[in-house]
Amino acid sequence: MSTVTSTAPRSAPAASAGSPGVGEHVRNYLSRLRGGDLGALPAILGLVVLCTVFSIVRPSFFTAGNFANLFIQGAAVTLIAMGLVFVLLLGEIDLSAGFASGVCAAILAVLSTEMGLPWYVAVAAAVATGTVIGTVLGFLVAKVGIPSFVVTLAAFLAFQGLVLLLIHGGTNISIRDSVLIAIVNRNVPPLIGWAMFGVGIAGFALVQLLRYRKRAKKGLVSDPLPVVFARIVMLAGVTGSAVYILNLERSVNPLITSLRGVPIVVPVIVVLLIFWTFVLHRTAYGRHIYAVGGNREAARRAGITVDRIRISAFMICSSMAAVGGIVAASRGNSVDANTGGSNVLLFAVGAAVIGGTSLFGGKGRVLDAVLGGAVVAVIENGMGLLNASSGVKFLFTGLVLLLAASVDALSRRRAAQAR
Repeated sequence: MSTVTSTAPRSAPAASAGSPGVGEHVRNYLSRLRGGDLGALPAILGLVVLCTVFSIVRPSFFTAGNFANLFIQGAAVTLIAMGLVFVLLLGEIDLSAGFASGVCAAILAVLSTEMGLPWYVAVAAAVATGTVIGTVLGFLVAKVGIPSFVVTLAAFLAFQGLVLLLIHGGTNISIRDSVLIAIVNRNVPPLIGWAMFGVGIAGFALVQLLRYRKRAKKGLVSDPLPVVFARIVMLAGVTGSAVYILNLERSVNPLITSLRGVPIVVPVIVVLLIFWTFVLHRTAYGRHIYAVGGNREAARRAGITVDRIRISAFMICSSMAAVGGIVAASRGNSVDANTGGSNVLLFAVGAAVIGGTSLFGGKGRVLDAVLGGAVVAVIENGMGLLNASSGVKFLFTGLVLLLAASVDALSRRRAAQAR
């Protein structure tokens, strides 16, 4: 493939006659698909199909109120899945992430409600608890050499007991702090929502265009400029439509209570998505994560401190589990013995895998957790609108997860054959 060159200094980078055009870019993309590099395509197609089917079968699925419910229902699972991506990239697993979120939520509730501490102290303590949990798990895996499956399975069982101890058995601790309750149950004013949309799209466009210009000036291959603009327009269209729908009135009695605006938890997810994406794709640490996940021995010989990378991945995973626990506590306005339990872990792991993160390590993005979380939320929400039983919900979600894992295995086999 040829590179982008510039023969004279000009105000904007000019592509040479041999630069890859849109047609060649499309052919290269199709070639990657045939080679097994499917990326997030299966998750996106699955999301489109599911939304279409549920909208046809149950027209109430695509109302403004239910659209907001999708974000609220999938928020905690998505945040936990973001952390799990880091562990899965190393080819490891964390079975304790669900109940780790429950432990951190219990810490939040005890400090905020029972001890009366400010919300920011309770939040900081909950996240710090998650970090400590991840440090211990990572140490046992990396330094002691216990398989992550065994360590986190033991933690899964222990954390259930710890939650019960923190909340004094089977009691329910209510969340009364208005700031903590607002995370999931309050909305951003419509004008601020549009302002965040404008700033976000402008920032994304600036990053894309600067990246194109930088690669062109260095003579590196880059996506054609029309493709860059198309990517910006598509993101603006999707997010703009979402903001518009969320800014519609969702209240049954708007004169009494108005429900308009983007739920506060949505910007929280977006900020964390941007931050962790930057960490994985724009820092040396992120490159080391992929290197260790791809080939641990080769990474060690290249001078990467493998044990430190493995421990840090578990730290990030449990810290994000703490954030997910805080969101879950906000949604339920309380913490009980079931917080972080039930199907939370299964849905979080499923979200990461459905989104495109490989169970074999070395392949995945934080965006996968968001896309997979959306798929899980759509399934749960749509099945609920159809009055499907819990058995049908679990069966359907399990089949989708199995399909995603099969696609991952087959794509890796196809990629290995194409080499």
